[in-house]
Amino acid sequence: MKIWNCKNGERRRDLAGHVYDVNCCRFFPSGMVVLSGGMDAQVKVWSCEDGTCPVTFKGHKAGILDTAIVDRGRNVVSCSRDGTARLWDCGKSACLAVVADCGAPVNGCSVGVADNSMNLGVTQEGTSEREVGTQDKLLLLAREDKKLQGVGLQSRTPVFEFPGSDALNCCAFLSSLYIVAGAQDGSIYQLDVRSLGTPVQVFHKSGAPVHSIQPIREGFIASQGDGSTFIVQQDLDHTIELSGPDADPVYKAAVWEKSVFTCCRDGLVRKYQLPNL
Repeated sequence: MKIWNCKNGERRRDLAGHVYDVNCCRFFPSGMVVLSGGMDAQVKVWSCEDGTCPVTFKGHKAGILDTAIVDRGRNVVSCSRDGTARLWDCGKSACLAVVADCGAPVNGCSVGVADNSMNLGVTQEGTSEREVGTQDKLLLLAREDKKLQGVGLQSRTPVFEFPGSDALNCCAFLSSLYIVAGAQDGSIYQLDVRSLGTPVQVFHKSGAPVHSIQPIREGFIASQGDGSTFIVQQDLDHTIELSGPDADPVYKAAVWEKSVFTCCRDGLVRKYQLPNL
């Protein structure tokens, strides 16, 4: 992995330590620590200041496909091709729990505050004191078997399963009430957690796989396998297209202040200035 200065494109750090591909990376809330997951089935925590890796989590039996950070980052979540989602304690470099065992690869995950109307299940006795900030959290899991699953993060209790039209690749919270998930066939589902039987809306711009979804203001930004990246704005009727890639998949889009960054199979990281964000 590489750390760049967002303003001038200067490369600041190289983070070397994973074996095989690195599938996902994200900053902790402090902005000085990075969480990553790779095909070596390892989750790593890195220092941006000196590039060291003080923490490595081992326990998954297949590649890590996504991660999520709980609150300020004392705990983190990972999901894997092995079909499980795990909760980790960064301070002790230990696995606190297997939160879900889905029986199918888990392609994406997201942690958010659940609406008060949701029953997140009863917390089991013996919950570790090292578990911090999980009590009101819902964990979303985008699964290869076409299901979007919600799990009470502290109780480990399945809350719901929503059937999609194809393998689900990514998911995100728009608020405590609204969530989105992107599928392999290009469908993007917006759901209301109070009524999951029927989607609020289904977006389908093309049949290309949806690789990433991130909340942005009152809408979301999505990237797809045909090179397209687009922002769906607050009214959910107007979109902004980000051009550049020529049919190569855009694997990830990220937002920082008034800028959007995308990473594409053509080897380029692109920066877009959006003053109206």
